[in-house]
Amino acid sequence: MTTTAAQETFLQAFHAEHPAVTAEAFGRGRAPDGRSSYELLCDQVAGRRRVLDLGCGDGLLLEFLARGDGRQLAGLDLSPHSLALARRRPALAGAWLEEGRAQALPFADDSFDACVSHLALMLMGEIEQVAAEIARVLSPGGVLACVVGGGAVGGEAYDRFITLLRSTMEEVPASQRIPPLGDRRTRSRDGLDEVLTPAGFAAVDWESVPIDLSGPVEQVWAAVSSLYDLGPLDGRTVERLRTAFFSDVCDMTTPEGVVPCAFNVHIATARLR
Repeated sequence: MTTTAAQETFLQAFHAEHPAVTAEAFGRGRAPDGRSSYELLCDQVAGRRRVLDLGCGDGLLLEFLARGDGRQLAGLDLSPHSLALARRRPALAGAWLEEGRAQALPFADDSFDACVSHLALMLMGEIEQVAAEIARVLSPGGVLACVVGGGAVGGEAYDRFITLLRSTMEEVPASQRIPPLGDRRTRSRDGLDEVLTPAGFAAVDWESVPIDLSGPVEQVWAAVSSLYDLGPLDGRTVERLRTAFFSDVCDMTTPEGVVPCAFNVHIATARLR
């Protein structure tokens, strides 16, 4: 099995169990201006009428995009289970929702004015082929806009969770570790430029935004434990990690029972020449 095939097999199995995991974990997160990362991404394609959501999951981003009158929307995802949830959204009754791979998009040339991707592009293998396919289905002047995970904000609960997770992963057998996901170049501005420039895109615009996920400890745990790394772990190991996390954030919990938690994202946009 190729590296990309192993990645995709893992992702399909994970999302069969957790079809709405990203929306559930990050849909309630808020940037400093009060908007979610999904809403921030929508702003990057304002005025674009034909929009493709790459890695659309359960359709939350598409639902936000559907608020624009007259838009033609399409979504692609590896997971039939996630797509089943997207198809249940009334706002997406007219959207074209397809199961498939970003490396071989089932759309004609020049089909879209914009392509968006929320925490999905960073998971894809054969990224040069993905970039070429995005460029193929975009019209000249079309825009690619994506949200990429930026990691922990120092000193808050997500930071502590990552430290505990790394320690846990050092102790588990290889059978309980996920395959490497995606291409590291998608996680930096220079790396994305390296990928996208040969496909015909102009230089990447890059903005980093902290997303607040603070709340009661159970709610925060639900968000941080949605990471793919926990998928292969056995129940006993996950429970040990949960117990350690709850203990570790006691000192930062406010008198109102709020655990401060923030997660950095990067908003990257590039225009097709």
